[in-house]
Amino acid sequence: MRMKTGFKGLRQGWLLLLAVFAADLCASEPVADMHLHYKWSQQDVTSAAEAVEVLAQQNIVMGVVIGTPAELALELVHLEPRKIVAIFSPYRIGGDWQRWARDPEVVSRAREALASGAFHGIGELHLIGGFSPRLEKATVLQALMQLAGEYDVPIMLHTEFSRPAMMLELCRRYPGSRILWAHAGSILAPPQVAQVLDACPNVWAGLAARDPWRFVNNPIADTDGRLLPDWHALLLRYPDRFMLGSDPVWPVEQMDQWDEPDTGWLELGRFWGFHRQWLRQLPEAVAHKIGCENAVAFFRRDEQVKCDDSTTR
Repeated sequence: MRMKTGFKGLRQGWLLLLAVFAADLCASEPVADMHLHYKWSQQDVTSAAEAVEVLAQQNIVMGVVIGTPAELALELVHLEPRKIVAIFSPYRIGGDWQRWARDPEVVSRAREALASGAFHGIGELHLIGGFSPRLEKATVLQALMQLAGEYDVPIMLHTEFSRPAMMLELCRRYPGSRILWAHAGSILAPPQVAQVLDACPNVWAGLAARDPWRFVNNPIADTDGRLLPDWHALLLRYPDRFMLGSDPVWPVEQMDQWDEPDTGWLELGRFWGFHRQWLRQLPEAVAHKIGCENAVAFFRRDEQVKCDDSTTR
C-alpha cells in the first residue's frame, strides 16, 4: 500500500490505546482479512509461521495475502492452505509500485502465475496521480484487466485520485472483471464511493487502512471510534459490497526502506481492534457480512471457511 499519511498529534494517542485494548478484548469475532502483505522487508521481523500464528490469535478465518515478491505469499499458503488465499503481485522489490505499469513482462508473469493454479487473483496494483499512465496508454493495466476476466479471478486496484473517474472508466470498460477496490478509493468521500458502486456491479470495496493511522485526512470514524454518519449510511446501503482488511505495512512513512524492517504484522491486532470497534455499531447481520462473509464469498472459499466460528473444514 501507499498513502498520504501523518499523525494528528496527541489527539489520536488515546484512540491508539483504545484500539489496542479493543484488539485484546474483541478478537473473538471471526473475520476475514482481504488485504494482507507478506514482504521481503517483513521476514526478519515476522516469519511465515509467526504470521500464521498472528492470524489465529486474531481469529482471522481467511486471509488474502499479497507477496513481495509474489512467491512469499505461498509460504503462508503452505502452512495454512485452507485459510490463506494468495494473489499475484508483480512487485518484486521496493519501488515497483511506481514501475509495474510500464513493464510489459508483468503480463506474462501474471499469466504464468494464474496458470499455475497457486494464485487466485492479481494485485495490489497502484494507480496514483502523477505516477500512473492515462488509461488509453496503460497497456499493461489493460492486459491485466483482461487476464483477470479470462481466469475469472479478482483484481485488486489501489486508486488514489481526488475524483473517481479512473475507477469508473475501468469498471465500465471491463464489466467481466471482478474488481476489489483497495481502501475504497483511498481519499474519496462516501458520495464518490457510492457513485462507483452505483455505476458498476463488478466493484467491491475494501476498507483496509481506513483507520486513525493511515489516510488520516479522510477518516471513516470520529475520534471516539464511531462511524461518521455518511459512512454508516453507505455501509447500510451496500452491505454486500464492502470487506475489511488490515494492510499490515508499518511504518508507512518508511515503506520499503532497505535499512529498516517493516513491522506491520506486529501492528495487525491494533488495526483490527479499530475495525472491530466500529463493526459492532452496525446491525449484527450487516457486521457479519462486512467483517467476514463478503470476502469469503468473493474469493469463493465458502466450502473451506466458516464465518460463524474459528473452525475451518
